[in-house]
Amino acid sequence: MPDTSTTTAPTATAVAVKGAALPDTVRKKKKGFAVSTQRYLPIAEIREDTVLLKNGGIRAVLKVNSINFNLKSEVEQQGIIAGYQSFVNTLIFPVQILIRSTKLNIDPYIQSMKGRADQQPSALLKEQTLDYADFMEKLVDIADIMQKNYYIIVPVDAPTKVKRGLFQRFFEWMNVDDNRSKALQRSHEFKAYGKILRDRVTLVQSGMENVGLTLRRLKTDELVHLFYSIYNPTTSQKQKFKATTELNADKAAVF
Repeated sequence: MPDTSTTTAPTATAVAVKGAALPDTVRKKKKGFAVSTQRYLPIAEIREDTVLLKNGGIRAVLKVNSINFNLKSEVEQQGIIAGYQSFVNTLIFPVQILIRSTKLNIDPYIQSMKGRADQQPSALLKEQTLDYADFMEKLVDIADIMQKNYYIIVPVDAPTKVKRGLFQRFFEWMNVDDNRSKALQRSHEFKAYGKILRDRVTLVQSGMENVGLTLRRLKTDELVHLFYSIYNPTTSQKQKFKATTELNADKAAVF
């Protein structure tokens, strides 16, 4: 006779009990650990007017004051072009030229105009000054006026890191976690390659001054403001800070 007995599927509890003795091959994530987006940034720290990268490289950022090339005479234009060609040919290390377009920020100007409005002797002049400030604020917001900033990034990398292959550098960038040993290695390399970086900065400044351009190396606070606005384009327009002490460095640090 056929077997008419029914079989039931094992319950979740039974499966769990049977599988309890098996080794757990799944890597369990730490609970309660808040992963910051700073973990995935290539920047390790900013100090002494220098950007220190997680891969050991250091960078100096020079801000360039632009000139109006079209207002120059033909002789002056030819001289600028020849000077720039000479500057590029004398470089024995790579540089990065960055042109950054951002929305024009006239908040300091608006605040100064509102301050002048309070100092006006008559109520009519005060009202006209406030109307002018509101008009300028709406004009910049509606017209979406942009401003351009020019930078030259001067790098210094350890020779061992430059000679690495493409895949090695790729996996190095994938290893985003930072630790104490990497921090100590960066500190040692910073002392060793800091002088090379200063010499390169001096060379770039002198070469661009021959073209008629003036450069200024960004300070630590300026670098923090720059990267804050780069990685937070919308938030930086609304939430501004005057000094790095206003930042919560304890929560932002990566350990």
